[in-house]
Amino acid sequence: MNEKHAAWIDITAKDAPASRAFYAELFGWRLQLVEDLDYALVEPGPGTLPGGIGSADETRSPGVTTYFSVADVDLTLIRADALGAKVATPPWTVPGLGRMAVILDPEGNRVGLWQD
Repeated sequence: MNEKHAAWIDITAKDAPASRAFYAELFGWRLQLVEDLDYALVEPGPGTLPGGIGSADETRSPGVTTYFSVADVDLTLIRADALGAKVATPPWTVPGLGRMAVILDPEGNRVGLWQD
């Protein structure tokens, strides 16, 4: 997330190029591919949410995750654990951008946490 956002949608797909074509056609999204990351960013525009589409792998399950901005990922993980959530993806740093993690809420829904 290179701009300050309250939320970010991340679509992770087994066939990322096909998913990119699907969402571009469905919603009229213009995508900018970051080849080093195999991740396509949704170009900002009216009616679009910030986000992107990347490839699933052994650490990233297919699906849609909404990332919410938090002041401190580690403290939020402690609070989430106390409220019955489980860590799905431990915190990691995106060099030069921030830290992120993914939890499973008490219902099993994937929820992303993002710290600038």
